[in-house]
Amino acid sequence: MFELELSHSILLVFCLLAACAFEFVNGFHDTANAVATVIYTNTLKPWVAVIWSGAWNFLGVFAGGIAVAMGIVNLLPVETLVDQNVAHSISMVMALLLTAIFWNLLTWFFGIPCSSSHTLIGSILGVGLAYSLLPEATSEAVNWGKAQEIGLSLLISPLFGFSVTIVLMYVIRTATRKTDAGETLFKEPKKNQPPPFWIRSILFITCTLVSFFHGSNDGQKGVGLVMLILIGIVPAYFALNVNYTPAALPPSLVKIEHVINSIDETRLSEPDRIKLVDARVRNTRLQKTFSSLEAINQIPKATRFEVRKDVMLMDRHLNSLIKKEEVRISVNEKKLLKDELKLVRKVTDYSPTWVLFLISISLGVGTMIGWKRIVKTVGEKIGKEHLTYAQGASAEIVAASTIGLSTYFGLPVSTTHVLSSGIAGSMVASKGVKNLQPDTVRNILLAWFLTLPVVMVMAGTLFLVFRSLS
Repeated sequence: MFELELSHSILLVFCLLAACAFEFVNGFHDTANAVATVIYTNTLKPWVAVIWSGAWNFLGVFAGGIAVAMGIVNLLPVETLVDQNVAHSISMVMALLLTAIFWNLLTWFFGIPCSSSHTLIGSILGVGLAYSLLPEATSEAVNWGKAQEIGLSLLISPLFGFSVTIVLMYVIRTATRKTDAGETLFKEPKKNQPPPFWIRSILFITCTLVSFFHGSNDGQKGVGLVMLILIGIVPAYFALNVNYTPAALPPSLVKIEHVINSIDETRLSEPDRIKLVDARVRNTRLQKTFSSLEAINQIPKATRFEVRKDVMLMDRHLNSLIKKEEVRISVNEKKLLKDELKLVRKVTDYSPTWVLFLISISLGVGTMIGWKRIVKTVGEKIGKEHLTYAQGASAEIVAASTIGLSTYFGLPVSTTHVLSSGIAGSMVASKGVKNLQPDTVRNILLAWFLTLPVVMVMAGTLFLVFRSLS
């Protein structure tokens, strides 16, 4: 398969199945958050809720684009980590997969709403940092610019969810004060009795939106993970989008060259000057490659990864340089450069339809299994009171909005943390901080703080062990 030896083909299949397993675990681990409110407010029966949520997760993966997936792929610059030894690539992939799956299962077993996003990103960072310790590491093994973007997204999103839910609860309470609707919204649901139709409709819609946007964001992380596996192990087949028509690339590369030539090298530091020269060399090489091509599949398999490397490193160098004060180019030139680089990146930023389908199925089926532990924590253990209609709707409206916006900007966020923080915010809005259950909040915060360092150490250690055996 893909011209690999039998043993490597078996390992590739195993890695792809492990990626599906990660997304499956993500389904029953994270998506339980989407159905907790409709279950605990008696809006939907549990099995109806999880099947409905699973279906919308499936659709979300297809509709979400690939911006988040490429954010995951670009966090670990495989163009610097991959070499001719397939076993080295498999070591990288196996280390981050096994770590991510183990930590997700461990936190699920204890019913702790831990973030699959943190887990996957921590695993990727751990592998990258471990690689930088190897003697053959000559360049950055982690895209720190992308890591900073993702880190801020993961940090700000739960704080946003917590604070905005408090504000929304206040607005709803103020708007419905002294009305029958207000009394109904802030009452504890009656046991086994569904809410009034209008409340049920709101909660049904918010559950659907959270499920859809979870698929469009978290599902894309699984897509990114599969693309990391394919690019790392069989780059000859997946380093470039062979279905892309390269006619627009030569003109874009010429425009990029004009901007590069307008940058005054004398104002740059030595490292930045090296980046600029390297970007110019790679641009020239890419122009030569694409000038006579009618289709990407005309590029020999043996050189496709090198072409990808040229595109990725040119993009990274130039995006880094235009942020520097020393690089004095006009606003229009900066915009032109970003637009043309984005167009050139279409040859590297893609995902085959079968990968989307594979992850959609894994996430959708995972949603329907094993959801009870996390649902119980979200519905009963964050606050000291039973979830009211207003609390459930507020938390899910904020969660859906936050996740949807993050997907639009291509940033991964944690559905778990956004919704859990929203539930916590709704509890605080009702009766203050005393309305939170300290043990559960402590466990969630502990998992939040521990996940990154623990999985980074685990993934890095496993990578070095596997690498030494390969």
